[in-house]
Amino acid sequence: MRQLAMVIDLNKCLGCQTCTAACKTQWTNRNGREYMYWNNVETRPGRGYPADWERRGGGFRDGNVRTDGAVPSLEDYGVPWEYNLKDVLFRGGGGHVTPHYNGKEARPAGGPNWDEDEGGGIFPNAYYFYLPRICNHCSRPACLAACPRKAIVKREEDGIVLVDRKKCRGYRYCVRACPYKKVYFNPAVNQSEKCIFCFPRLESGRPQACAVQCVGRIRHTGYMDDRESRVYRLVRQWKVALPLRPDFGTQPNVFYIPPLSPPGFDEEGRVAGAPRIPAEYLRRLFGPGLDDAMKTLVAEMQKRAAGGKSGLIDMLIAYVHKDMFSY
Repeated sequence: MRQLAMVIDLNKCLGCQTCTAACKTQWTNRNGREYMYWNNVETRPGRGYPADWERRGGGFRDGNVRTDGAVPSLEDYGVPWEYNLKDVLFRGGGGHVTPHYNGKEARPAGGPNWDEDEGGGIFPNAYYFYLPRICNHCSRPACLAACPRKAIVKREEDGIVLVDRKKCRGYRYCVRACPYKKVYFNPAVNQSEKCIFCFPRLESGRPQACAVQCVGRIRHTGYMDDRESRVYRLVRQWKVALPLRPDFGTQPNVFYIPPLSPPGFDEEGRVAGAPRIPAEYLRRLFGPGLDDAMKTLVAEMQKRAAGGKSGLIDMLIAYVHKDMFSY
C-alpha cells in the first residue's frame, strides 16, 4: 500500500483560516454540515475543535488494545448560530444584533475558533501558535477497526481513508474510536463523514484545496515512499516533521514542523533566553522526537543566517509553489 501524506509547517501558519474556508466551500457547505469542519485551525494552547478533543478517548493503548471514547455533542462543536442582521438592519425591526439558532435567540458557549489567539502563559511571557488539523489518514486507523459494517476503507493506491456511504448506518463507533475526533456524524443523513484528502482533485491532477489555497505555503504533500518528495525528506531524511499525538497509536500521516519559541523576558524586561512555549507541552503534542527536530531546525536556521546554504530551510521557504506537491 502506498501512503500519501502531508507536512504542515507551524512556523509559517498565519491562522488566516483560508484553508478552512477552502475546505468548507468545497465539501461541507450543505446537508446538515453547518457545524462540520473537516479542516480547522486551532489556537494552542486551547480546547481545540471539537472542544477538548484530546481528552475524549479513542485510539490504541498498550500495543493493540483499541479503546472507545466519547461522541462529542453538538454543543462541543458549537451550535451553528446565525445573526438577526436582516431583522435589525433591513426590516426595520430595531433592537440589537444577537446570535440566533432555529429562529430563537441563542447564547453560544463555544464553537470553532472560540478561543482564537487567547494562548497561555503570563504577561510578558504569553504565547500561542496555530495548529491546522484534518483527518490524519492513519496507517492504523482506529475508525476502520471500530466499524462493524466495514464501512470505512483505506485505499490501496494512496492510503486515503474514506467512509463508504452505501454501508454506513450511523452507528458512530468510528467517532468514538478516533482519538482526534476527526470523524463527524451528520444528523441530516444519519451517516459519518470526514476529510477525504480531496481525492477527486488529486485524481484530476490538482492538490488538496487546503494545501493549494494556503497563503503561507505551509503544506507539503507527497508519497512516503517517494524519496524525491518533500514529505519523505522532511519526515525521513531531516526528521523535523513529527506526527500529532503519536501516543494515540494510530500512526498518523499528517506531520508537523513544530513551532519555534520566542525567548522569554525576566522581571526586569530583559531577554532571559528561556523559550516561552514549554517544551513539555510540545513533547506531549509531538512526541519524543521533538528535541532532535528542534535542534536541527535551529542549527539550519543559524547556518543560513550566517550566509551558508541549507537545503532544509530552502525547502521550508517554498520559493516555487508547485514544488510543494508531489503525488
